[in-house]
Amino acid sequence: MSGASPTRDRLVDTAARLFQERGYAATGLAEVLEAAQAPKGSLYHHFPDGKEGLAVAAVERSAGRFLETLLKDAAASASSADMVLRFASRLAGWLEQSGFRLGCPLATLALEQAAISERLAGALSVAFAGWQEALAARLHADGLDTGRSAALARLSLCTIEGALILARTSRDSAPLRQAAETLAGVIRQETGPSRA
Repeated sequence: MSGASPTRDRLVDTAARLFQERGYAATGLAEVLEAAQAPKGSLYHHFPDGKEGLAVAAVERSAGRFLETLLKDAAASASSADMVLRFASRLAGWLEQSGFRLGCPLATLALEQAAISERLAGALSVAFAGWQEALAARLHADGLDTGRSAALARLSLCTIEGALILARTSRDSAPLRQAAETLAGVIRQETGPSRA
């Protein structure tokens, strides 16, 4: 946020939440302004490129917060298998607390806009790559080589993202928790019992 105005921060945070819950097309700028309690002219003052610019800022904010949490869980975990279980449990808790309205902070935008907006697709790609790199670094710390760490991190991210969608649509966190248990088992096999 470094030096950003409070109004801009409110707009970005509000847009991030609404895009996560409803998607891009279903979220109107008037709705963002009202929910953020921001004056009408403030949106184009802070985002002269309009809704797309606001969405890019929302992606960057959401991705950064998600990455911070992922890194905290990595640091607090005894192994990469434990990290996956810890993180999935946290995600399941967030999902349950939101009444299954809020899944991955980027998935709704990605599914809806990645094929439409090159700029948003680029921001989403950078975000997902950052999450994957954090997972790969933790796997590498458990002794996997760089290539295998990257591949297993990608598999983990794909599995967790898919499980979040299933959990959200079924309104049950079991798919996410089960997917994490399976991933943790695969990771333990790969890293060896002495490390996991």
